[in-house]
Amino acid sequence: MNNLGQKIRKNRESHGLLLRQVASIIEIDQALLSKIERGERMATKNQIIALANFFKINERELLTLWLGEKIAYEIKDEENANDALKAAEEAIQYFRNTKDKLTHV
Repeated sequence: MNNLGQKIRKNRESHGLLLRQVASIIEIDQALLSKIERGERMATKNQIIALANFFKINERELLTLWLGEKIAYEIKDEENANDALKAAEEAIQYFRNTKDKLTHV
């Protein structure tokens, strides 16, 4: 699995940058960036956007990984996590369809 932290580290290393350099540019602590890369801390949405912009990588892709990991972390210990994900997917479709109908009234 190519997780968010691995993707960030890979991009940083491929650019030949040190943790402190990237952390300084996106205005976070070097230790925090290190923990994000190791999967020990979750980045904020704004930090993910800053990283995507800095590395000139697809923001949507990075945000998708971030949100997926955020959701997975919340439900990982639940016995019915996979079923809950399916229910969430259906709920998202319902909310989007309902919103569309409400805005067109």
